[in-house]
Formats: sequence, C-alpha cells, structure tokens
Amino acid sequence: MKNKKELIRKTPRYVRYARHRFRRFIMHIDLGKLLTFGYNSQVPQRNIAAGYLSYIIFGFIFLSLPWSQKTDVSIIDNLFIVTSAISTTGLTSIDIGTSYTLFGQIIILLMIQVGGLGYMTITSFILYQMTHHFMRIKNGIMKATFSIPDEFDFQGILKAVIIFTTVFEVGGTFLLYIYFYQAGIEAPLWNAAFHSISAFCTAGFSLFKDNLMSFDTNWGVNLVIAVLCIAGALGFIVMVDIRNKFTIKGYRFTFTTKVIFFMTFLFILVGTAQLYFFEPSFKSYEPSERALVSFFQTMSALSTAGYNTVDIGKMILPSLLTLTMAMFIGASPSGTGGGVRVTTIFTVFAYLLSKLGEKRDVEIASQRLPSYRVDTALTNFIFYTMILFGASYLLSFSEIFTFPQIVFEVASSLGTVGLSTGITAQFTIFGKIVLIVLMYIGRLGVVAFGTAMLSRMSKKIQNSTCNANDIAV
Repeated sequence: MKNKKELIRKTPRYVRYARHRFRRFIMHIDLGKLLTFGYNSQVPQRNIAAGYLSYIIFGFIFLSLPWSQKTDVSIIDNLFIVTSAISTTGLTSIDIGTSYTLFGQIIILLMIQVGGLGYMTITSFILYQMTHHFMRIKNGIMKATFSIPDEFDFQGILKAVIIFTTVFEVGGTFLLYIYFYQAGIEAPLWNAAFHSISAFCTAGFSLFKDNLMSFDTNWGVNLVIAVLCIAGALGFIVMVDIRNKFTIKGYRFTFTTKVIFFMTFLFILVGTAQLYFFEPSFKSYEPSERALVSFFQTMSALSTAGYNTVDIGKMILPSLLTLTMAMFIGASPSGTGGGVRVTTIFTVFAYLLSKLGEKRDVEIASQRLPSYRVDTALTNFIFYTMILFGASYLLSFSEIFTFPQIVFEVASSLGTVGLSTGITAQFTIFGKIVLIVLMYIGRLGVVAFGTAMLSRMSKKIQNSTCNANDIAV
C-alpha cells in the first residue's frame, strides 16, 4: 500500500488530472444507450432485445467483409451464422471451418463469448476495471439478464462470471490442446481455444466438418467438453454458491442451486438410460463406449451445447423425441444455455402438484414458492410451447422434411442448442429466416415473451421480500 501511494505521489500532476477526468467521463456514460444506438426504454427487457440486435448487426458487418471469408458466403448464411453465434446456438447452414478465414473464425468466437456471458457483461466489467466504479448500469437490465434472486449481489455475480469463465475456458483450452495434439489435429492450440470457449458458452460450434464425431470414443475429449458444457449450463448462481460453500463457514446452498442440481442430473440420467438401452445405432459400441456416447448426447441436448459425437440423423424416433424433450427443458437460469429452463419445469411441476392437491399456495419439498416466480414460470412455459409448435406448423408449409425433423430443428433453434438431423443447410431462405428469429427469441428467453406482464409485475417484484426459498426462473 505504501509503495502504491508513493507511486501515485511521483506521478506527474497532469497525468493524475487526465486519469481523473477520464474516469469521470467514463462514469457518466450511459452504457445501455451506448450499446443500443441511443435507444432506451423503461422496460429492461426491451433494452436487452435491442442490445442483442446491435451485436448481431456488428457481427454481420464484420463477417461480411471480404477478408473474413474463404469462399463467397450468402447474406442469409452470414446472418444465420452470426445469430447462431450470438445466441450460442451452434446451428450452421455452412461449414465454418472451410467457409471463413482465421479472422472470420475469430469474429464468430467473439460473438459466442459475448452471447454466452450475456448482455453488457464484458463491457461492464472492463469499464469497472478502468474506473473502479459501476457506471450507469440499470439493475433491472442486469437482473433480467442473469435471472438472479434478490439475495445475490450483482457486483459479486459480475466478478464471479468473469473469474469462473476465465478459469474454465483457460483450463479447457490447456486440456483440449493436449488431446488434440496427441490426435494429430492441425493447429491444436487454436482448435482447443475455439472449442473450449464454445463448449463453456454451450454454443456447440466446431471447426471440424463432422463436429466431434471423430472423437466419439475419446474419453478425454468427451469428458473435458462435457465438464465445460455442464459448468456453463449450471450457471453462475450455482458456481457462486459452490464457492461460498467452501469459503464461508456454515454456508448453505440456496434453494435455486438445489433445484438445478437435482433436475439437471435427473434428466441426464433418464436420457442416458433411454439412449443406452433403446437406441439401435449405439449397439455397435462396447458397453462402456455406449454409455459414453449416450451420456454425451443427452448432456449436449440438456445443456443446450449442441455438440454431437454420433450421426443424429440415424437415430430412431423415440431417441429423437428424448433429445427434443431435453432441448425443450434446457439449462438453468444465469447460465450460458437456453431452453425453457430446468427451474421453470420444476416450478410448473410444483404448481400442478399444489393445485391438484387443492392448495392455495404453491409448495414443494416444504418450500413455498413466491407467486411472482410462479407467474413468470407459467408465462415462460406457455409462450415457449406456443412458439415451438407455431413455428413447426409454419415451417411444415415451406419445408419438405418430415414433421419430426422440423420439430427437432425448431426445438434446437428455440432452445439455442444446435443439434440437427443434418437438414439445416437444405432449408429454404424463408425457413432459415424463421430459424434466425427463433434463435434470437431463444437467446432472449422469457424476457422476449413476457415483457408486458413482467412490466406490470415490476412493482410487485421490487416490493416482494426474497429469502433463501426463492427460486430463479
């Protein structure tokens, strides 16, 4: 501390004055309006929607530059890839490894990172490090972005997001580099970094033509990717809770964390069992390897990562339905994944049990769920389901594929998953536009569907007292 004060004292006065003026200038920036081209709304969800749209515009411009492409890529495909990256979906209408240069791939990776960490997160953290103050960032926007219960401190969450992301992505890059190098992969370090970031952000983008099918029985690659995907899907609420458990004496996990753990691993277990015992295309594998590919596909669908180590198009209908349900359920709130969210499914299940039991309040496991959380979960579930089937119905007019294939593709787009039966590139321009809209909506989540209701509920939410029994949805 003494050395720091001495260093500051020796700094020329004009330099200290310039730093002070720069910090004051940065602190007066309205970050929300800066990222949305001046647009500002009293409804946080609308600002988030405008923010992600601005990211898509910037990404599209950079990806359309001549030095971003190895071959001529159509406007619709550029827009499709950028939206898929920002939404961390991973659906691709072209092979990005052969269609884009290293510069273009870097742009895609940046879009994945920005989309995975959430609206304004990276920019907020950088400006905070520059000024040591949180600028004019609206708490409503950030809480809507991360879906955090009120007992969590946003400043702590923001720092935790950056720290955990860095640790997992750097660690994943190191381990994948070893496995890729051993496998003789070209440019192993770049491929390791790309797949590590893509996996933690549950994006599912791959620079390999067959995604990860060449590593279907490679335990090292499978487990590293799985850990990254699950960590990203569990979310930063869980990570902060785990950290607090080890650093704070007597700390107890929040109700949200308990629900996320239970629901996530329950669905992974059920999906893995179904694929292991009933998927005929897996029968050629040895029992241990069959367990690996069954687990990986289920994990990939539920975490909404979208990586595949087998040919999804060869699966039987029951297996496709299992993966479709997993994609519909999705990851947890405050994570990098999509879907309707495991906490939403849990809340809807609790609502049904309570109403069938003729209870006035929604209770489960001796816990009473706040009414506004239940309302939010039901709104999310209803709108999500309506859009899923509405888009499937619409695409059945324009596309030549079977209805199960269309539903699978729609669930993958809306859930920001990226799994496909291999038909994405064959969609019509109209079909690709529909998928683009679905990926955008999927990235916004409930904020895109329940904006009006959430606005009316804002006072109720702000006036409600939250405790450890609260649950994020």
